[in-house]
Amino acid sequence: MALSLDFLALPLMVAASLVFISVLAGVLSTRKGFSFLLVFLLVGTLAGEDGPGGLVFDDFGLAFWVGNVALAVILLDGGLRTDFTTFRTGLRPSLLLATLGVLVCTAITGAAAHWLLDLNWPLALLVGAIVGSTDAAAVFSMLKSSGVRLNERVAATLEIESGMNDPMAVYLTLTFIGVALAAAAAPGVAGGLDAVEVLRSLLQQFGWGAALGLCSGFALAELLKRLGRGAYGSGGIRALLVVSGGLAVFGATTWLGGSGFLAVYAMGVVTGNQARRQVRAALSAMDGYAWLSQAGMFLLLGLLVTPSALLRTLWPALGVSLVLMLVARPLSVWLCLAPLRFNVREMTFISWVGLRGAVPIVLAVFPLMAGVPGAPTFFNVAFVVVLTSLLLQGSTIAWSATRLGVTLPDPKDAAQARLVYGDFVIDAATPMDQLCGFYGLPMPTDPSQTLGQWLNDELNRPPVVGDSAMLGAAELSVRQMDGAQIAQVGIKLG
Repeated sequence: MALSLDFLALPLMVAASLVFISVLAGVLSTRKGFSFLLVFLLVGTLAGEDGPGGLVFDDFGLAFWVGNVALAVILLDGGLRTDFTTFRTGLRPSLLLATLGVLVCTAITGAAAHWLLDLNWPLALLVGAIVGSTDAAAVFSMLKSSGVRLNERVAATLEIESGMNDPMAVYLTLTFIGVALAAAAAPGVAGGLDAVEVLRSLLQQFGWGAALGLCSGFALAELLKRLGRGAYGSGGIRALLVVSGGLAVFGATTWLGGSGFLAVYAMGVVTGNQARRQVRAALSAMDGYAWLSQAGMFLLLGLLVTPSALLRTLWPALGVSLVLMLVARPLSVWLCLAPLRFNVREMTFISWVGLRGAVPIVLAVFPLMAGVPGAPTFFNVAFVVVLTSLLLQGSTIAWSATRLGVTLPDPKDAAQARLVYGDFVIDAATPMDQLCGFYGLPMPTDPSQTLGQWLNDELNRPPVVGDSAMLGAAELSVRQMDGAQIAQVGIKLG
């Protein structure tokens, strides 16, 4: 009995101590602008075999399992907090970024890996696929902890993109693993892809993921409404019910060949909106589950890294990371969002906040488990990409948002609101001829329009709070929305 207790106590003590140290260091580091997730990753690395901790951990299968479960919990929590109105605002741009955007990032980053790491094209594109998508854990966490209030269009696009782009990244990774293994088995034969099979597999991933996610979301919402209160009124019990249901859907969807990540995110969005009152009590406990998932996942992934092996490919990996951050991500964002009339400041910010987190490291485990030649190199490259992304991009979210003007003032801060919107608040139903006559502004082409109609036409896109347009020397800003309609406008003169 004593031996079994010792066997239990030592791993428990080490694991709990690592989490405790990570959280404490994270609380202190956030005062300097560093990411909690970066601290978890570094603590795991320092505890590993090359660090002071000296722990030897090379169970990639366990890390893969924990990473997938943790990502499912994080995506579920993010979906529960996504409002339908926000979802409508960010759906079109997010879908483009999650599909075309990931493809563009994969191609450009793959070309950089081909040149910098001297890899053949299947392996180089595999590297691009591994690091090509943004990470839900990093995006949800960093936006929440940055302390800034982004305008709805930017925030919705970033959050929904990170929740929807994992299926494309997983699909591309598995596809290029197959191509790389085929090329390694027959070096003299060029590997080809069956276009019909590629399309079928892609439709299966997205189809099963969306269908099972939406159906299970409606079913869980109805169940939560019918269960009533009593002992069930506890938020912790509700959260446990939601998490276990989400993980069951994640596992079933993956087993059927669909995207479990898409399913669990869609389930969260539907449940959170259809049973809002019932879910609200569980959000606090869900936040704890999400943070525990992030802590365990990043610590475990940090333990897998061997810094001495990492140094051998450090400079090429840094080159790949810089190409991804400064070329591939910005180009993909501009290609996807410019046709949707995002302005330059919004596209620049979304380009910069294409955070990479646990997803690339988890995807880098795929080729290791499949026995792809040179797979340890891919894992090291993914780790460097994540490290530089969290360090450079994650620590500058608040600064870059403020500099680029994509933030909104705190509703309780009247002075800041006047600075952003101006000193005067005008009803959007005000006719333009009255407004222009009173303030001495140039008359628009159609003076009979209301202020809301004119501003909506000038923007030529679905408006959100913070959007603005110039009329002569006056800046007119959307100050309040009523559903999809502009309700109040702020005016800043001179």
